[in-house]
Amino acid sequence: MIRTKRTYLPEFKQEAVALWQMTDKTATAVEQELGITPGLLTKWKKNLQENGQHAFPGRGRQMPEQEEMQRLKKENKILRQERDILKKAVAIFSNPNQ
Repeated sequence: MIRTKRTYLPEFKQEAVALWQMTDKTATAVEQELGITPGLLTKWKKNLQENGQHAFPGRGRQMPEQEEMQRLKKENKILRQERDILKKAVAIFSNPNQ
């Protein structure tokens, strides 16, 4: 039997956590009512507390810090390639015997 991974919209996650916080029910009870995997509400609540509005960036999107890190890594790779090309050019032109 193949199990597919369910994905939830950020709005659903936020509303589920809000529902849990507004009621006197346990996380397990709310998870059963919503039909979600046990433990997700606690995980989502922690994520919301740590990251605020950037808690659930969604598929293909990253948190601003991660986007900046990815951009800097790409830029660093290009700069290293340019440096290596310049080193080779200097070596070729500084050795007239070849």
